[in-house]
Amino acid sequence: MNQRSTIALLVISALLLLLAAGCTATPQDTKTLDASGLSPADEAYARGVAAYGAANYRVAEEHFAGAYALYTGAGDTDKALTARNAMFRASRTIMEYPFNRSAAEAALAERVPGITDAAIADWLDNRAQAIVSENETLYFDDVAGNYLYAHPDEMQKQNARDLDFGYIARYAWSEDQPEGTGPYVNPVRYAGVERLEIPREALPSSGVLKIWFPLPIETDSQRNVTVTNLSCPDYIVAGPFTTGPIGYVYYEIPAGAVNGDLILSADIDFVSYEQIFDGIDPAEVGEYNTSDPDYLLYTRSERNIELTDAVREKAREIVGNETNPHLAAQLIYYHIIETYPYSHVPHGSLDAREPKVAESTYMFETGHGDCGTQSMLFSAFCRSLGIPARAVGGYQMIMAGTPGGHFWAEYYLPGYGWVPNDVTIAEAADWVVIPEEKRSAFKDYYAANLDPARLVIQKNVDTPLDPALPDDAAIFRVVRQCPAIVSDTADYDIDLFGMGCFGISLETVDQ
Repeated sequence: MNQRSTIALLVISALLLLLAAGCTATPQDTKTLDASGLSPADEAYARGVAAYGAANYRVAEEHFAGAYALYTGAGDTDKALTARNAMFRASRTIMEYPFNRSAAEAALAERVPGITDAAIADWLDNRAQAIVSENETLYFDDVAGNYLYAHPDEMQKQNARDLDFGYIARYAWSEDQPEGTGPYVNPVRYAGVERLEIPREALPSSGVLKIWFPLPIETDSQRNVTVTNLSCPDYIVAGPFTTGPIGYVYYEIPAGAVNGDLILSADIDFVSYEQIFDGIDPAEVGEYNTSDPDYLLYTRSERNIELTDAVREKAREIVGNETNPHLAAQLIYYHIIETYPYSHVPHGSLDAREPKVAESTYMFETGHGDCGTQSMLFSAFCRSLGIPARAVGGYQMIMAGTPGGHFWAEYYLPGYGWVPNDVTIAEAADWVVIPEEKRSAFKDYYAANLDPARLVIQKNVDTPLDPALPDDAAIFRVVRQCPAIVSDTADYDIDLFGMGCFGISLETVDQ
């Protein structure tokens, strides 16, 4: 998804809705009761709830916007905040589905030269990600790109001249002996800057900005983490945290204290190690301590790694009679590569939509998922068999240029530790024309090894923060690759807007 264009459209949409709803509502407007005993503001909110429940998301957004304007005009800040958050959630539910049928057909025809009408119809009718709102089927904004991911032969035609796969595979295909003794070898030091910059005109004029700013953390493969030159130290309430399950620093910044643009930055420095676990001896894997807190945490259901009866049944089918946890996890890894091709997914909608569907379940049921979703499904399959597993998040520098947000997976083996794999990177070998033996070697490498071109921010999806994200806020909860921003006084979705205002620059440093 093109975050910046989507965010810009969202902000414009929200502002237009507010203007259309009439932001000049007076207290009298909200106090006059209709025959149902509800004020116009309460009635608008109730209509929004009903419309959302009936899958009329655009109508729901309009009703919530009207309620927000009326409550705001009446000075009822609590109800105004509730209506505003409901408006944002309705918008997030629908915003990643911009195409009606004809627009989706046109997108496919433009992106995939030579595609037939029959192929377009089959994709839209049977495979494409879609949502129904106001009884109209709408399609995901990367409906054409996902067609290519599902058809590697077409993807290879388009990527052969564009993707420097030799650079991507520089670790997997390396013939050099790793430096040091495993499993953590070939250290690479990175240094750079994280920066959030929100323009003055996009900031609320009052209230407090609560910001959870992501940072690197210490792990077995990421060490010597240092964070310096944090901006606005007077407004740091908690942190910085660079150990534990997730890295971040928490700010509370009064809007009135910001002069000009809001700029938060941090200088970061860390050493990342290549991880080599492909020499695991299954016979040497120890027994799990099933009462250990970490074992219990990483073998249970979570918000986006969900264990269902269907997932358990499928996992048992995948591994057959195999009971060794390492060999079972390897079978699951290859099964996902072969069965669940990579595709972009509507994360914002999945995170906001009610009733909630876990990302792992979404991929299991629809076949669609990106790096995070694939890692979550891998973890769900493993957990359902009693194998501790998690989806690790942060950034990758596997390709030259700006670090890109990424997720991969780990499973735990007694006697060895957390063993990494990266289903998504492995699957990229199917997108390019390369010799089959090199394709296989690349996939085998990422089955139990990992390159050092990584920045780890969190050890698992849905990792809780302290202080916790507000329960009722419209905020992206799955990952913390970008700052989380909460403002009770902003009249547009500043959390979503802020995603487009954050970036990380990194360079390798001689050690």
